[in-house]
Amino acid sequence: MKLTALLMAAGLVTCGLAGPSHAQSALDTIVQGKKLRCGIMLDSPPSGFRNTSNEPDGFDVAYCRDMAAALGAEAEIVETPSPDRIPALVSNRIDVLIASTTPTPQRAMTVAFTQPYMNYTTSIITRNDTGIEGWEDLKSAKLGGVIGTTTEQLLNAEIEKGWKSSGATYTGFSSDTEAFLALQQGKVDAILQATAVFATLEASGQFPEFVAAGMAPINDQVSIAVKRDDQQFLNWAKLFVWQQHTSGRFAEIYAQFFGDAELPSLNAAGVDF
Repeated sequence: MKLTALLMAAGLVTCGLAGPSHAQSALDTIVQGKKLRCGIMLDSPPSGFRNTSNEPDGFDVAYCRDMAAALGAEAEIVETPSPDRIPALVSNRIDVLIASTTPTPQRAMTVAFTQPYMNYTTSIITRNDTGIEGWEDLKSAKLGGVIGTTTEQLLNAEIEKGWKSSGATYTGFSSDTEAFLALQQGKVDAILQATAVFATLEASGQFPEFVAAGMAPINDQVSIAVKRDDQQFLNWAKLFVWQQHTSGRFAEIYAQFFGDAELPSLNAAGVDF
């Protein structure tokens, strides 16, 4: 009886040393299945859009295809509206999120972020009949934006800090397209938009009444996201971002979609990610 008990105890110890089993990393699944599913917003040119052939295109699409090529996989572009970005990753509808997502401590409790792969300055966009000329003019305006974005958080914080008393209101929309239409129709007076995105929109001539009215006090450094507990894929994705930058590929696709503008810094002043 004593020997049997000792053998059983030894077996339990051995199981304990083995540790819990871990789910397979998305990295292995992608390599084995030769397919990389990228969640990308396709209503935010030049980062993501549909070209004249109705095919996904843009900076983020190129980034996804580069990542897939490095993994020996085929890129599958999954259109992912802004409010659905993190839910799509958590629910396993995509493998990786390359969709201009700002890394925040709150979001990082749900997904894991690489260092920034892109940096956007932000412009105030209004109509040419509103009289809005800069940031201070927003304190009494009807403001709009996309639900769940960093710019939405900025505007709502300003409203709570004092703009509410001077008449400012905020309305959230499910996509950039809805926000653009609301601005065009006079439902809101101003929105915040990445400067590069607005430059592309302005060049298209789709909304000739839209004008830029100065800059918002925010630089939006955005990161790639993977599932929170997938450390292997996160390590690989961080190395990939570094390689894109040091190899010159980042500069190449930036010039392709954003023109000859100076390359944005991927670091915050005085601190690394």
